[in-house]
Amino acid sequence: MSTATAPNPGQLDFDACFRALQARDERFDGQFFVAVRTTGIYCRPSCPAITPKPRNVSFVLTAAAAQQQGYRACRRCLPDAVPGSPRWNVNSDLASRAMRLIEDGLVDRTGVTGLADHLGYSPRQLGRVLGEQIGAGPLALARAYRATTARMLIQCTTMSMSDVAFAAGFASIRQFNDTIREVFAQTPTQLRAKGAPRQAAAIGAAVTLKLAVRQPFSPPWLHWFLSAHAVPGVESWDGQFYRRSMPLPHGPGVVTLEIKPDHVRADLHLHDMRDLGVAVHRIRQLLDLDADVAAANDSLSTDHALAPLLDRMPGIRVPGSIDPTELLIRTMIGQQISLPAARTHAGKLVAALGEPLENPLGDITHLFPTAAAIASRGSEVLTGPAARTQSVVDVAREIADGRLVMHAGMPAADLRTELLAQRGVGAWTADYVSMRLLNNPDVLLHTDLVVRRSAAGLGIDITNTQHWSPWRSYVSMHLWHNIIARDSPLLSTGSTPDSPRKQVS
Repeated sequence: MSTATAPNPGQLDFDACFRALQARDERFDGQFFVAVRTTGIYCRPSCPAITPKPRNVSFVLTAAAAQQQGYRACRRCLPDAVPGSPRWNVNSDLASRAMRLIEDGLVDRTGVTGLADHLGYSPRQLGRVLGEQIGAGPLALARAYRATTARMLIQCTTMSMSDVAFAAGFASIRQFNDTIREVFAQTPTQLRAKGAPRQAAAIGAAVTLKLAVRQPFSPPWLHWFLSAHAVPGVESWDGQFYRRSMPLPHGPGVVTLEIKPDHVRADLHLHDMRDLGVAVHRIRQLLDLDADVAAANDSLSTDHALAPLLDRMPGIRVPGSIDPTELLIRTMIGQQISLPAARTHAGKLVAALGEPLENPLGDITHLFPTAAAIASRGSEVLTGPAARTQSVVDVAREIADGRLVMHAGMPAADLRTELLAQRGVGAWTADYVSMRLLNNPDVLLHTDLVVRRSAAGLGIDITNTQHWSPWRSYVSMHLWHNIIARDSPLLSTGSTPDSPRKQVS
């Protein structure tokens, strides 16, 4: 079973799921959950407990669905701590797009009505679709994510339980206590006693987390990508740690990431702990930690020209984004110039128009400028061809005035159409932004000069690529890596090359 072959998000093949359970296959952790009727618990497929009989189990797509049916989380395998499901990015139906926004905390910030408005449906329609296809409505799904955030805060910080409750998004202490008991079959105090000895404690508004990674995972590609694109003031790379500022719903944050082969260590400094769940979700999207790369490799390895590339970097990732506006503006600035030049131009914009952090962390001093700031003063700061500068300012004004809306719950075709309607945004930019903002696994950057050069050198035809679907974004990354690794032999060690990359758009 893989997300590529599932007919729709609401269908799970019992026999395939049970085989994964029997094998304790970690590849399926987070892709579905195992509900055991005789014990009343739900587990991840790789749980080390004795495999239950088939008649005693059922399979659900989300932890929320299991909780809604009355199951509690297994204390042994901690099913809420697994990598997220790649299904929501592979599929583009309403349920999948809703899940991306729910995971980003939109229900807690705007309610079910706000979520429905973002998706263009009525709350009733949305609830019906989620219930039918996922087994839980938006409120139940949001509750499950609040419970996971609360567990992280309980076990990884020294915050009081009342502070944890409100930081996790609960409306009352009673609701918090009831949910923790229902989901984890333990009191908050018992959860803390279990987790505290293994976890780092918070200092002020800082917390350290160990983020699970779906295997296979190849950190060197992310090391290169993040370091080569790092904009001064907003991002930095010192050879071991990647740092960056993050705009979050309740204030700025700064994250330090150490990307290892088996997990990612994240040190988060947040203005407001209510943003912990959102920050973790956006980091996972940035690093593409939930991708089903094993399924991608199985599919793409049938192409003999691609197989050597997969062997070279089996766990390659397609980096996502932290903020839609930042992604689009930086992409437009970087069109048809080298990566060092793009970093320089973006760095000037940050220094002049970015919001200074109240508590800078080393060389992380600013947030990336808002669309309103760029629309107002971008023409004073940006240099280069007048047409490109004006296009960047015009797009920023469209975003600031609400005429251009971008978010992770948009259909890919709609986002691409909206982007192509902007002056100065061509096919390359629209495809690149769609790939990263939506974590879309199926975008081939066929107009990219390096992709074309790499494909030509390998004798690969990129005019007929349907047989690579839905994994064409990973083909783009492999074709990039094929060229960049030649120019930067130290890529495999995670060093910081400055390989130029020009695009056409």
